[in-house]
Amino acid sequence: MEQEEPRRDCKLDDMAQGVLGKPLTRAEGLAKVTGTAPYAAEYPTENCLEGVLVTAPFSRGRITGIDKDSALAMDGVVAVIDDPRMTTRAAQGTANEAPAQEPGTVCYWGQPIALVVAETFEQARDAAKHLAIAFEADDPADVPFDPQQTDAEQQESTSQGDLSHAMKEAPHTVDAQISTTGHASAAMEPHAAIAQWDGDKLTVHSSLQMLNYNISELADALDMPEDDIRLISRFVGGGFGSKLGISQETVAAALAARETGRPVRVVMSRQQVFQCIMRRSETSQRLRLATGEDGRLSGFGHQALVSNLPGEEFAEPVLQSSQFLYAGENRLLELDVARVHRMTAGSVRAPGEAVGMPALEVAMDMLAQETDIDPVELRLRNIPECHPVEGTKFSSRKLAECLKQGASAFGWEERARKPRQQREGEWWIGTGMASAARVHNISRASARVTLKADGTALVESDMTDIGTGTYTILGQLAAEMLGLPRDKVLVELGDTRFPRGSGSGGSWGASSVGSAVYVACNALRTALAEMAGVSEDDLKLKDGRVEGGPSLADLLDGKDISQEGEYEPGDIEDDYVAASYGAYFAQVRVNRFTGETRVDRMTGAFGFGRVLNEKTARSQCQGGMVWSIGVALTEALHFDPRDGHLANCDLAEYHVPVNRDVPELEVIMVEERDPAASPIQAKGVGELAMCGGAAAIANAIFNASGARVLDFPMTPDRVLAAMPGGV
Repeated sequence: MEQEEPRRDCKLDDMAQGVLGKPLTRAEGLAKVTGTAPYAAEYPTENCLEGVLVTAPFSRGRITGIDKDSALAMDGVVAVIDDPRMTTRAAQGTANEAPAQEPGTVCYWGQPIALVVAETFEQARDAAKHLAIAFEADDPADVPFDPQQTDAEQQESTSQGDLSHAMKEAPHTVDAQISTTGHASAAMEPHAAIAQWDGDKLTVHSSLQMLNYNISELADALDMPEDDIRLISRFVGGGFGSKLGISQETVAAALAARETGRPVRVVMSRQQVFQCIMRRSETSQRLRLATGEDGRLSGFGHQALVSNLPGEEFAEPVLQSSQFLYAGENRLLELDVARVHRMTAGSVRAPGEAVGMPALEVAMDMLAQETDIDPVELRLRNIPECHPVEGTKFSSRKLAECLKQGASAFGWEERARKPRQQREGEWWIGTGMASAARVHNISRASARVTLKADGTALVESDMTDIGTGTYTILGQLAAEMLGLPRDKVLVELGDTRFPRGSGSGGSWGASSVGSAVYVACNALRTALAEMAGVSEDDLKLKDGRVEGGPSLADLLDGKDISQEGEYEPGDIEDDYVAASYGAYFAQVRVNRFTGETRVDRMTGAFGFGRVLNEKTARSQCQGGMVWSIGVALTEALHFDPRDGHLANCDLAEYHVPVNRDVPELEVIMVEERDPAASPIQAKGVGELAMCGGAAAIANAIFNASGARVLDFPMTPDRVLAAMPGGV
């Protein structure tokens, strides 16, 4: 099925089972919490060798020699692999094509350069530490990120009208320079792979998000046919973008297994994950906003500088939602890329909006202060009727509803409008808000649904579940369409023997592969209607029976029937601006002596199309809000400016929010139907909930203490430095 126009004929609302949208518990939850769900490194494999990666101790230069004998002479060591297919940037964890690289070239500190293989992990680790390496290091002068870099490459530019003139003429303007630091995905499960050959056939258990692309990447890296490779990723302990593409451990395990003739397991250490796997780029952003006395934007400017390795195509898409979120006839949006020698920058947790929206929403709060218009009202006045530049229609848009419902639930009207109006002891207390927006992505996907002779169903796709609830919602979709209790539907995922799904990334998985399951079930319903001798419109299925007729088992008469559903977005992507929207409201307290910030409460209202599972959707929203707290207050990659090494490369020093950082989070789901977004009228939610939440906290810090902090994260020293004089 290729979607060319809005699908308003979705049958899901007419089904009788009543299981879709319900807050069902995760289907694989029990297996995970009891430790019986095998992750990539845990698959039982006989006679398996252990591999440990060796990484470069410098940021730029060349490897001139590796003394393999220094490791091979040690106990238990079987092989030392330095194949350039493992060490070049082609295996760096991005789904984008990497540029060609000379063998032996090192582009960033921590780049894998070899693999030591031994009988035990401890033997491999010891030998890896003692492997003798000769190298020539270049001057690391271009390692740091310089916001004033003049030779940056422009990646994106949108211009309309005359922004400079609008800024001069407007009675109210904001011109702010805002920065964000780099981030790590920080998934719980480290990158891992077990590779095993059977003749010319390769099987790899690996922690990956996008098997439909990963199998092509691995085939390309090994120069072999895709048909000879099987990838298995049934359970993935988080990805957040870091496992979109194959990385070095997968290629290294495959090469080592072929050379040794035995299965090989390679698991990155936590430090290697931080040092080797892609990061979110730091950003330097300039926001310019101009408005009349009525608070309606006449000028809108958003310029950003991001970074990546030389030759890499990816650029953190900071401007994605700025393109369409607010009005303003005079517009300038520009994205530039600085070239630095740090690990590859790639997609990390809502790439673009996660750092672009906080900057924009802080600037909007500054404009609200300048115009003395309530921040919610200011945003309501500037919601455009169509795309501000292209004139394209919105597929649906619930921003106004999210703003109003969130404000009402939070008690926004009761807030103190001016800073420093409420204090308890040594703590200033204040509130802030921000809008949320995230582009809606959708992808080609396939899934096979089999209705078994015993009246149960099987759903198969190489789609992965990275902890988002995919196993559960695909089962709910099939159960709803086929009139089955949820526990009568088995979902099998994460195996390239199955039809190719969309993969997990960009928050497109549910709507993409969910649409494929919907298409397959539609075809099954057509077959069942013919068997039952009724029209498809009259076919009512519930609890495994045809309403007023036989059970499905009797109807099938001992035979399985199967259909493969295919979904592909068509020209509709060009006809509509599709996005998910939301609004955040936060209350914080700021210590007037130390600058420490604590989040007291937080409300998020989100509109993202049809809710497929109330519990898993709410969990996704809460997770995004937790990440917002991290972006606002704690998360930052710190590189040593002298040599470019990452100084905080573990979870002890890279500070993600923990239980004591997170208050009770209120989630409001503003359910809608978006017929242009997908055949099942659903949109992505996983990343939406962190797109702007950090700004609500930043704006609350200002309201509480008067400290307008323009650098994220807003650590106590930065808050204290920005605080007005006096306590």
